Amino acid sequence: MKRWLSTLLACGLVAASAGLGAATRPNIVVLVADDWGFTDVGSFGGEIATPNLDALARAGTRFSNFHVAASCAPTRSMLLTGVDNHRNGVGNLRETMPQAHLGRPGYQGSLTPQVVTVASLLQEGGYRTMITGKWNVGSEPYNLPDRRGFDLSIIQGDTGSDNWDPAQRYLPHSASVQWFENGKPAQMPKEFYSSAYFVDRMIDYLRSGQSSGKPFFAYLGFQANHVPLQAPREFIDKYRGRYKDGWTALRQQRRDRAAALGLIPKDTPLATMPTTRDWDRLSDKERRYEERRMEVYAGMAEAMDFHLGRLVAHLRQTGEFDNTVFVFLSDNGSEGSDYADAQIWLATQYSQDIDRLGGKGAYGIMGPSWASAAASPLSTFKFYAGEGGIRVPLIIAGVPGAPANQIHHSLTHVNDIVPTLLDLAQLRHPGTRWRGQPVEPLAGRSLLPALRGDPGPIRPPDQPLGYELSGNQALFKGDLKLVRNLPPVGDGQWHLYDLRTDPGETRDLRTSLPQAFDAMRADYEAYALSHGLLPMPEGYDPVRQVLINSFINYWIPTYRTPVLLTLAGLVLLVVGLRIRRRKR
Repeated sequence: MKRWLSTLLACGLVAASAGLGAATRPNIVVLVADDWGFTDVGSFGGEIATPNLDALARAGTRFSNFHVAASCAPTRSMLLTGVDNHRNGVGNLRETMPQAHLGRPGYQGSLTPQVVTVASLLQEGGYRTMITGKWNVGSEPYNLPDRRGFDLSIIQGDTGSDNWDPAQRYLPHSASVQWFENGKPAQMPKEFYSSAYFVDRMIDYLRSGQSSGKPFFAYLGFQANHVPLQAPREFIDKYRGRYKDGWTALRQQRRDRAAALGLIPKDTPLATMPTTRDWDRLSDKERRYEERRMEVYAGMAEAMDFHLGRLVAHLRQTGEFDNTVFVFLSDNGSEGSDYADAQIWLATQYSQDIDRLGGKGAYGIMGPSWASAAASPLSTFKFYAGEGGIRVPLIIAGVPGAPANQIHHSLTHVNDIVPTLLDLAQLRHPGTRWRGQPVEPLAGRSLLPALRGDPGPIRPPDQPLGYELSGNQALFKGDLKLVRNLPPVGDGQWHLYDLRTDPGETRDLRTSLPQAFDAMRADYEAYALSHGLLPMPEGYDPVRQVLINSFINYWIPTYRTPVLLTLAGLVLLVVGLRIRRRKR
């Protein structure tokens, strides 16, 4: 009887504490934009209309020194696990991974069983969990959201797709676009607009469980602004004429606004990227085409913000908004690829006519010159380890008791998001074992002190933070950054910068600070060794590797028979011609 009573009391205490947690713990909404540059958001210095994101920024905290990986899947793997991508299995994006790396430890190209997601921990801790949009951390059955902690899910397993036609690939690296709903192949509509669809489905999920009394975790992985750049015409046409002065003028304007907002030093140097063309040397026709590209880009970003506003309106209507924490970030910097090597395929699938850009069946890209402007005042863009590739906007709003409209300047990282969310949910990470199995421990640090107004550093200034992706390497230590970028954008040499005064990486300090340079080189080698980094093959280029992998992983398996028959026919034709010549 005594044991029964003790058990009953214990269960009552657990139930009471669970009920208290459900009443006091906040809802959490994570918003992941795709390929947005550092100053694309209005509250970070951009001219694009993002009123809903700007409202969150005014209500919360902007992080001006926040870093991710330079491509989508590695960032998303860390966002979900809080573990360095070389230790969670996504050492590189599968599409850009050299064949010699694929399957090696840390380079599976998808999450390993040895990591636990924040969704699993929140689900276990009493949260309703749901995801819509881009997933991109593995399409194996054990890696789909229903097995990674999400109660409800409609996701795209790929790196991207068309924004009007969910079945249309954006590059020929797979046979079809992978869509999954609750762990099974999804039945998608014949057409949609991606940002609208992902928000629609999330609102449906929220409605389906709003009477449960549980807090919720909602993750939205937008395709905006991944290629192909596409948006409803009413958003695009609002920017007609806005970019007539070109990318260099826009880069300067954004630098000045970001400085005026207090996000970067007022005297931040502004370098010119070698991939940026001279606007004044373009013909009138070329300039108008380039203007339209950027108009589409801006329209796509504003459309995403508009549909975010619909989600916010729903939460206000249901009374959930005031108890919701919002986290917004981009998965990497702006996309600077020119897709020149894919033009033969694109010509068979899409139009690139100026009058159709942004619409159904049209393929728009940003290109390296506009990408440099979107990253202003930073150097490089997506795939590279310069700040333009890995420093992105981060906004966190709705934290109880946090000051409004503040900017935090110390070094922060995507691995810091998971410990922050767990702190908000009053939960703890299991450490190195979960459900009887070994798991990787957290690599990040909670941002709650910063969110509550502490301006101090998140990590000790003498603690190194290493980074590598596709052979582009970096190490942070306090205000200093050691970085090496491969050609064609980089020179393959190590450089040292003070990011506090020079976030654009214009003044190399390796000769003036030789001791710091050597010490950080040693720190990087230690990071590479402890995380199992693999050297890149000679002449590696991530864009070219996408085409190589597409040929090996898709074209050969799909078209092996017709290719072999064609080759056999060519051989027979050549042999026949030679025999005929000999007879003559």
